Amino acid sequence: MDLTVYLATMLKSLRQGRGWSLSRLAEETGVSKAMLGQIERNESSPTVSTLWKIATGLNVPFSTFIAPPEEETPRAYDPQQQAMVVTPIFPWDEKLHFDLFSINLAPGALSESTPHEAGVIEHVIVISGVLDMCIDGQWRTIAAGSGLRFAGDEAHAYRNSTAQTTHFHSLIHYPKEKAAGKPAAKTTTTNESDNPE
Repeated sequence: MDLTVYLATMLKSLRQGRGWSLSRLAEETGVSKAMLGQIERNESSPTVSTLWKIATGLNVPFSTFIAPPEEETPRAYDPQQQAMVVTPIFPWDEKLHFDLFSINLAPGALSESTPHEAGVIEHVIVISGVLDMCIDGQWRTIAAGSGLRFAGDEAHAYRNSTAQTTHFHSLIHYPKEKAAGKPAAKTTTTNESDNPE
């Protein structure tokens, strides 16, 4: 199945399964009713950031929309060759409650992410290039071989300020139960030199 067709079908199925109208879905996700209708009719492919909003509003993992279960090899989500290309490495795991993605961010690209559901922890590891991340309103630079762990239920942003594509992995860990408040995990930076030989 074409990935955009799968996405459109999955969105409509999830919305109808909840008994929601397009208006209700728009309220829950912060995405316009018109855009949601276009996505469901496969007339428009959402950006990665829009798809994150939809997944968060529906309280489902991001890979729900881009990793059809019948596919052995997940494909990259690259609508209209956008600046951020997301490929599932390990799609949603029901037992372990995580998604793991390989992400390429084009030179000069900026991607802003709305907060995920309460209790989500994100781990970012830069494979090649340099990644800037905005957490708690502060920009941090992460070099290849280093990582950052942070609470994903706060707004955050990814930026590539260089002339080369930045490649990083993102592991999104979802709570097994709805968290009552913020997760206990703090923002943590690691790099190869922090690890004992």
